[in-house]
Amino acid sequence: MLQLVVSGLANGCVYGLIALGFVLIYKATEAVNFAQGDFMMLGAFITVGLTNQAWLGLPFWLSVPLAVFIMGVFGYLLDLIVLRRMFGQSQIAVVILTIALGFVLRFVAGAIWGHETVSLESPIAGKELRFGGVVLGLDEVAVIVVTVLLTIILYFYFNRTKLGIAMQAASQNQLAAYYMGIPVKRVHSLIWALAGAVAAIAGVLFASKGTIDPSAGLLGIKAFAAAVIGGFGSLPGALLGGVIVGLIEPFASRYIAAGYSQIMPYLLLFLILVFRPHGILAQVHRKKV
Repeated sequence: MLQLVVSGLANGCVYGLIALGFVLIYKATEAVNFAQGDFMMLGAFITVGLTNQAWLGLPFWLSVPLAVFIMGVFGYLLDLIVLRRMFGQSQIAVVILTIALGFVLRFVAGAIWGHETVSLESPIAGKELRFGGVVLGLDEVAVIVVTVLLTIILYFYFNRTKLGIAMQAASQNQLAAYYMGIPVKRVHSLIWALAGAVAAIAGVLFASKGTIDPSAGLLGIKAFAAAVIGGFGSLPGALLGGVIVGLIEPFASRYIAAGYSQIMPYLLLFLILVFRPHGILAQVHRKKV
């Protein structure tokens, strides 16, 4: 039972980290990035390329911050070069653009690293921690600890720092924020950079506990469900939604027939949308600056 809980928590924390990317971008721009799961996949493959001996073979503790930096720059440039051209367009246009971007990223990853599953040569992969009769994977513990810490840091960043508050102000009323002296376009680029960096961390943790292939970007669908369940716009809600989805999966697979267990997270999403449309940790505010 405890093994199922830990495994579910670890998977749920990965979903939560990807969901954090959804929430970060939504809080700052009111846009939904459906390529966030593919950001995670790309971050994982960049780390594989930097770390594995078959590629560059850099030390793991050097390649991870380098991959996070690369994904941050990628997110910044994506907004600077592509998304700013969508300024003033409808939100559905941005959604369609990010969906198309996801297909492009999966194609690029497959063209560079191949479509077969690969493993990240991580120092925490395959190692175990023992507590009495319970055996916990070090990779699973790392996923849980890093996710909780990152969620706390981002929560205080958005609610206690000038830049974080400026990001929220820009999302609520871009014109008013601009007149108040907030560099709205630069703020948007920074939040895309932050979402890319968070996705890279999620990718490293995901690849450390298993294998990775280009289709892993489709985990973004579950992460989006997690963000909606927790409350789209709430950072703690993203983590909570990810944990809920992660815990549902192993228990549903064990106690429910295979044909039905796969739909349980989406059934929960359906029920949440019907009975609590704003999510468990709903944050509904009037727009203000």
